Parts: sequence; structure tokens; C-alpha cells
Amino acid sequence: MKDFKKYYIIPAPPEEVYLALTKEQAIRLWTGEEAIMSTDEGSEFSLWDGSISGRNIRFSQDKVIVQQWYFGEQQEDSIVTIKLHPHKKGTSLELTHTNIPVGDHGDIAHGWDRVYMASLAGFFSAGE
Repeated sequence: MKDFKKYYIIPAPPEEVYLALTKEQAIRLWTGEEAIMSTDEGSEFSLWDGSISGRNIRFSQDKVIVQQWYFGEQQEDSIVTIKLHPHKKGTSLELTHTNIPVGDHGDIAHGWDRVYMASLAGFFSAGE
């Protein structure tokens, strides 16, 4: 298992980034795909029309999102923690993704950079 940690600057305040990551309608806007999301702890979620799925573990309004991402039959939970920090350019998003299967690590890192975060940042940049 491998881990991935990176910081991203999103050109919007933490409150708006949090809503974009937790509200179904907002997720659909920046992904262009169907999404199932709730801020109820223990609820299941699905993003990018089912390409990403898992269970919501914990939320702290405008600050933290913790999720378990599913990767088939693995021994340890793959946990995604997103922390939102105010930044002079909007939000510093701290991403930690633990217990990624070794064979999936490259694709997951690429997906975080080139799809997930690029789409989220692009959504907020489009309005500038």
C-alpha cells in the first residue's frame, strides 16, 4: 500500500470549496457527471457516475472531509482526508490519501492532479 499527499490552491474561499465537494448539485456542475453525496456520516457516496465510490466518515463544516474510498477486496481501508485552509488566493486544500493499492497509485495520483483537482480549480477559475 502507498500514500499520496499534496497541497492544491483553489481560487475560492473554503466555504465555497466545501460546498462544491459536499453538495450533489455543485459536484455535478464541476464534474459534468452524476454524483451521490450526503454529509451524513456513514452514508455512501458515488462520484463521476460511479467511477469513485465509498463511505463518508467525518465532516467538519468548511474545514474537513474524511472518506473511505473502495478498491475492491483490500485489507486496509483507503482513507481520503481533505482539509481546507484559508489562503490569500482562496483555499489551500490539503489532500491525504492513504492505503492506495500499489498497482493503482500512479493512476490515482494522476487522477487527483489532472482530473479531480483540475476540474475543481477550473470550475472556480471559470468565473474570474
